[in-house]
Amino acid sequence: MIKRIPSKRPTVFIGIMILAALVLAACQPATTQLPAATQNAAPVLSSSTTAAPQGEVTLNIANDPKLGNILVDGKGMTLYMFTKDEPNKSNCAGDCLTAWPPLLAVDNPSVGEGVDASLLGTAALPDGSKIVTYNKLPLYYWQADTKPGDTTGQDVNKVWFVVSPDGKPVGMK
Repeated sequence: MIKRIPSKRPTVFIGIMILAALVLAACQPATTQLPAATQNAAPVLSSSTTAAPQGEVTLNIANDPKLGNILVDGKGMTLYMFTKDEPNKSNCAGDCLTAWPPLLAVDNPSVGEGVDASLLGTAALPDGSKIVTYNKLPLYYWQADTKPGDTTGQDVNKVWFVVSPDGKPVGMK
């Protein structure tokens, strides 16, 4: 009589499939639309922001097929303004700064062709870093923009807008 030894292959296969599903779930991108509470966070800045200060910051103009001329950084990444900010004061805090990393500078920022240098400046954040401002409004990136030319943060929660070369929000109603 031959005695059969139970196979462990189905158990191992199921374990591998569960592990693969968990790895794939962890690799999925975060949603691009955060809840309104996250976008309108209380004005208490975290002690560390998600963007590292850049030594040399240059603002340029790019032409977006849908939005027209907009401000971008030296690498072509779109810059945004938060309509709840005040002149030279950021009101984005906590999770807001994670989703909308500020454009920080170590040195004074500069302008590319067509950008109005008289509108460019910086403002101090509570942690001592300098956020770049344009028309006295702080500038930010959007976490879901992954390459130059992306404008996925436009009109998020009706308070985030790309910035025109004249320092105004594009498409704000």
